[in-house]
Amino acid sequence: MDFKEYQEKAVTTKLYNEKYKVIYPTIGLAGESGEVSEKIKKWIRDEGEEKMSEERKIEVKKELGDVLWYINAIATDLGMDLEDVAMTNIEKLFSRKDRNILHGDGDNR
Repeated sequence: MDFKEYQEKAVTTKLYNEKYKVIYPTIGLAGESGEVSEKIKKWIRDEGEEKMSEERKIEVKKELGDVLWYINAIATDLGMDLEDVAMTNIEKLFSRKDRNILHGDGDNR
């Protein structure tokens, strides 16, 4: 599945009121990214191993999927193509890499 197909399918599962578009999925994104962090934190606390168990990886994968859903919802609400969002990010990262400024602070490096 590519981003275009994902975007088309995922948008059909939106349940929030249009008056809360952008706002609702942004709040959801914060919550779901926190859930990813919680899964990683509990891996460190409970397993203390360098290698993550397959069961925990499955749980992290599910949470990452929820993060992707909310990113998609925000992009869709703003009229953005998810594939274009991904491409813009890759272009930004490779520009930084080419200029040897992947490290450091600031959005506009």
